[in-house]
Amino acid sequence: MACIGVGSLSVSPSPSQCLLPFTYYYYYHSSLTLSCSRNSRRIGRRFGSVRAESMATDSEKLGIKIERNPPESKLTQFGVRKWPKWGCPPSKFPWTYDTKEICYLLEGKVKVTPDGSSESVEIGAGDLVEFPKGMSCTWDVSVGVDKHYNMG
Repeated sequence: MACIGVGSLSVSPSPSQCLLPFTYYYYYHSSLTLSCSRNSRRIGRRFGSVRAESMATDSEKLGIKIERNPPESKLTQFGVRKWPKWGCPPSKFPWTYDTKEICYLLEGKVKVTPDGSSESVEIGAGDLVEFPKGMSCTWDVSVGVDKHYNMG
């Protein structure tokens, strides 16, 4: 397994192979806790656990708003973990949003195709998604979904 990383932080199969100094690490769709201890004469410090923060990315496509990897502080502010949960296995089905829905995907991968469009929007674990009121679409679930949702 090769080292992976962004900035000056890398993750490798062995903690002794971690690169220093730590600045940040972008891990798609989730947070990651890293442990890497390494003595360095040049730096003269010993690093312990580092909490990796995901970088949020906002986009809107076909009327669907997506924030990828929102910070936990935003999820807490919205009360996401207190919202009801819904899930489904891999499947394909039509859906109409009678009201605006905001959802946070804990697991899964979905292609959402609005009616009348030849384009799809892909959403997955770690995405905070807003569907507008009145949207009719088809959900093509390739990986079973587990999500928190809020209607209205």
